[in-house]
Amino acid sequence: MPLAIFDLDNTLIAGDSDHRWGEFLCATGRVDADSFARENDAFYMAYQQGTLDIHAYLEFALRPIAGLNRAEVQTLQEQFIREWITPILLPQAHDLIDRHRHAGDTLIIITATNTVVTRPIADLLGIEALLGCEAELKNGHYTGGIIGTPSFQEGKVSRLDDWLVENKISMAGACFYSDSHNDLPLLERVDKPIAVDPDDKLAAIAKQRSWPIISLRTT
Repeated sequence: MPLAIFDLDNTLIAGDSDHRWGEFLCATGRVDADSFARENDAFYMAYQQGTLDIHAYLEFALRPIAGLNRAEVQTLQEQFIREWITPILLPQAHDLIDRHRHAGDTLIIITATNTVVTRPIADLLGIEALLGCEAELKNGHYTGGIIGTPSFQEGKVSRLDDWLVENKISMAGACFYSDSHNDLPLLERVDKPIAVDPDDKLAAIAKQRSWPIISLRTT
């Protein structure tokens, strides 16, 4: 049962769920729209450039839910999925997931986006195993902090290594689908790296190394 690993944002969905969550918070009046949008855009640009401070970003991204309980956050999640994620789902991504599922592969999403945002998306895609940045809960309320190592850049490798040991799963024959040069540490680790609608940096590296390049957005 080979491992099929998927990045999420701009890979299985046609957009960045983290950035869209920020836009959703602005649109629904949960934050000061002008200042939050500026910071949200600046962090996203840093991510695209490969210079993101993941800890600073997570502190920013999780601050708006600090103090909320599970039920309050679930209400936000349901609206977010309905209005901001459903429109950017990719039929070809569902087809790809189904091909791996029917082949008997073990499916997992690993993403730098926090699991408040991504757990409902993974459920929508039918993938139970999810490694993302874990939001901290205390006494049933979100603190605005995180637990453990952020699953970003080299952190994706370390989080996956821990998961493999815990689940007694081998990396032999594993494939990893991603759009981002930020995922090079994990792309270089797997037997079958696959660039999906890649950014310019990853596209150049994939061509140089003869990695497959595919699109899930073509009609």
